[in-house]
Amino acid sequence: MNTAVDPTLRKRNLRTVGLLAGIFFLPLALSFYMYYGIGWRPAASTAHGDLYSPARPLPMTDLRDAKGAVAPANVLSEKWALVYVGDGACDKPCQDALYFMRQTRLSLNNEMTRVARVFLATAQCCNSELLERDHPGLVALDASGPEAADLIAAFPQQDRARSLFIVDPLGNLVMRYDTHDSPKGLLDDLKKLLKLSHIG
Repeated sequence: MNTAVDPTLRKRNLRTVGLLAGIFFLPLALSFYMYYGIGWRPAASTAHGDLYSPARPLPMTDLRDAKGAVAPANVLSEKWALVYVGDGACDKPCQDALYFMRQTRLSLNNEMTRVARVFLATAQCCNSELLERDHPGLVALDASGPEAADLIAAFPQQDRARSLFIVDPLGNLVMRYDTHDSPKGLLDDLKKLLKLSHIG
């Protein structure tokens, strides 16, 4: 009985095995080359702002609003919040940040009711005429006293004058956004957070 294998068939089988091995190993080799050979790294995050990981719990404190009334205990919880920290006289960078905040929230359309706007005034609270005229619905709080020191210290000081902060409905500081960047980035990040969140 002749058991010799046809050389043509043998070549074809070897080619098939080689092709299958190439399909498996080529992507693996390519990924190793890209990662280790040319230093390419996949992006760690798709967020446009600076994400705080882990999130930073904000201390609870008793604050008063711009008119001296005691602010609700849940002012930085139960909803998502865009927060600006600065002098209550509200100079040009402050006005720009509050405008940025207002327009971004409006752009959320039906989802905007899930997001509060909060201004923590660290001194001279507050330019009520400006805030009531240009920013109706903004929650302005007097955070200039010693009772607010721990809360204010929880917000990073670097570039604070041009920073908007995102606080989640559990009262955690989760992100910082630079107001010199495109507003679209903050809007995209907020939309993602609201879509992924089942609270607030």
